[in-house]
Amino acid sequence: MRKIISFMHLSLDGFVAGPNGEMNWIKVDEEIFDHVGKRISKGDTALYGRVTYQMMENYWPTAADKPTASRHDIEHSKWYKNVHKVVLSKTIKGEGVANTTIISDNLSNHINEIKQSRPATGDSGSEDILLFGSPTATHSLMQQNLIDGYWLFVNPIILGRGIPLFVDIKAQIKLKLLSTRQFTSGVTELNYIVDKQ
Repeated sequence: MRKIISFMHLSLDGFVAGPNGEMNWIKVDEEIFDHVGKRISKGDTALYGRVTYQMMENYWPTAADKPTASRHDIEHSKWYKNVHKVVLSKTIKGEGVANTTIISDNLSNHINEIKQSRPATGDSGSEDILLFGSPTATHSLMQQNLIDGYWLFVNPIILGRGIPLFVDIKAQIKLKLLSTRQFTSGVTELNYIVDKQ
C-alpha cells in the first residue's frame, strides 16, 4: 500500500506559517532544492489543500518559461505538469482540470483508494504520495489517521505564534525516525514514519 507523507517546513516551535500565513522565514536554497528534488521526482501523485494548490497553479505551470528560470524552476515545473494532483477542497470544481482529482467528501474512502492504487510507473513497489504544505488538509488527514509519515524541514527560528503543524491530536502518534540531515543553511531534515504497531 502506498503511503501519504506530509512534507512540511516548520519552525523550531512547531509552526508551519506565521499568524497571517507568512512563510518568508522559510530557508530554501539550491542544496535543499536538489535534495528534495531527488525524492519527489520518483513520485507520480501529489496531494494538496485548496490554498496550496491554487498557489502552485499560479506559479509552476509556466515557471520554466521565464527567462530567469533556475534549474530548479525548470525541473520542478516539468514534474508539476506531469504529476497527478489530488486536491482536498469543498469549493473547487473538478471539471476540465487536467491531471487533477478533487476530493470534496468521503475523505477517508477516497484517500484509502488512492493509497491502494498502483503507481503510474507500473512498478510493483509503492511510491510515496507527498502532501505538500497544506496545514488545513494535513490537520483533516491527521484527525482521520490517514498520514503515514512526516518529512519535516525544521528551520532555525522560533516564531512564537502562527499556524501549528499539530492541532487537536486525539491520541498519541508514535513515530519511527528514518533519517536526519543537517543543511548548510541551518535547516534540519527529520524523516519519520508513523509506527502503527
